[in-house]
Amino acid sequence: MTGTAGALTRYPGLFASLVKIEHTVFALPFAYVGALLAVDGIPTAQDLLWITVAMVGARSLAMGLNRLIDAGVDARNPRTAGRELPSGRLRPWQVAAFCAGALALFLVAVWQLEPVVRWLWPIPVAAFVAYPYLKRFTWLSHAWLGAVDGLAPVGAWVAITGELPWQAWTLGAAVAVWIAGFDLLYALFDVDVDRAQGLHSFATRFGVRATFAAARALHLLTVVLLAVAGAGLDVGVAYWLGVAAVAALLLYEHSLVAPDDLSRLDAAFFTVNGVISLVFFAFVLADAAA
Repeated sequence: MTGTAGALTRYPGLFASLVKIEHTVFALPFAYVGALLAVDGIPTAQDLLWITVAMVGARSLAMGLNRLIDAGVDARNPRTAGRELPSGRLRPWQVAAFCAGALALFLVAVWQLEPVVRWLWPIPVAAFVAYPYLKRFTWLSHAWLGAVDGLAPVGAWVAITGELPWQAWTLGAAVAVWIAGFDLLYALFDVDVDRAQGLHSFATRFGVRATFAAARALHLLTVVLLAVAGAGLDVGVAYWLGVAAVAALLLYEHSLVAPDDLSRLDAAFFTVNGVISLVFFAFVLADAAA
């Protein structure tokens, strides 16, 4: 009985750690942003519930597949060797079962939303499977990750309205380049290990300084795209204050790190980007509720 009770308390924590559940803060608020802007107001509680369930299922599936496919790569990297699979705290079959459960959860949610998404769901799932393999062949994996996360607001938009106007795609593009920009910086943690393993990233191909320049350009483009999306929508002052807040936070993020000083890269990547998504969502929510 003790063993069963221990498993019931231990495994949820292991799986939450496996998928970095706290990083949901990056994409989920932007899914809500897409939903708010799609209806120019507050969506129904039912729509918000199923968008949340779909996002949790999709993100859990994506991270589970990533960890499963990359288990060997992670085991050879000192930074990631302590993760659940390389360390043996979870077994591959357990993670595979978790992924199957996450897919089931995602599909249940999809079937509660607009009928069109019942045809579209294979697109993100295929993208989830492909992503971990890309760094074995190309440094463009950062762009792929950005595009996958950029589907969050696009997916929420179509899930509620059944439509995909250009404003939805522009919002998705803003999220895509934002994610790609900070993934460029995140890859700096592993430049030497990636080179030793023959893995590809923008940093291994072009160097640290070029990586910083590219990340800055992508984050500037993020602000531009948020402004373009807003210009095509009936938004108020709060939305534009949100865009200004995103710009200020991105400037702060880049002030924390430099090509010759990566000591605060963790804070720039995890903390500031989490704040960006929450702050922008808060402003869009305030605008929708006005």
